[in-house]
Amino acid sequence: MTTNEDSTRYAPEHAPRLAWAKLAPEVYKAMIKLDTAARQGLDPKLFELVKIRASQINKCAFCLDMHTKDALAAGETVERVVQLAAWDESRHFYTAKEAAALELTEAVTVLTDGFVPDEVYARAAEQFEEAELAQLIAAIATINAWNRFGVSTRMVAGHYTPQAHAH
Repeated sequence: MTTNEDSTRYAPEHAPRLAWAKLAPEVYKAMIKLDTAARQGLDPKLFELVKIRASQINKCAFCLDMHTKDALAAGETVERVVQLAAWDESRHFYTAKEAAALELTEAVTVLTDGFVPDEVYARAAEQFEEAELAQLIAAIATINAWNRFGVSTRMVAGHYTPQAHAH
């Protein structure tokens, strides 16, 4: 753990606001099933890149901790994970398919205009077969739901280790 090894250097770790998974266990189980269903047919590295990018936008520290560790454990490079926050400026780190997925992730995650632009959707549709695109949209929607649980209940980052995990 790197969060509080030296209390003179780091801020104290905050406590979570609410143990939502324990208090709403059926919702938690349904989210796990949704996550499992959403990942079907998607490349595992792409799936983690999408989860990291949405979690960056939503500022979900818990999910960032989990999904960066999972991505690295799955063989993703540190360089690509680090560049993800600025993927549009460093497109040469990503395939056209990954870039389209990241662009769609941003559009679905930030719905301030109330819609996903047609050109963003079209670029994703060029890179993904329809069934895979449906799975990608499900994955983006699912990580956004996880992020909202994590951010609103202030789930604590830094304690996750990759292995069999919940989401």
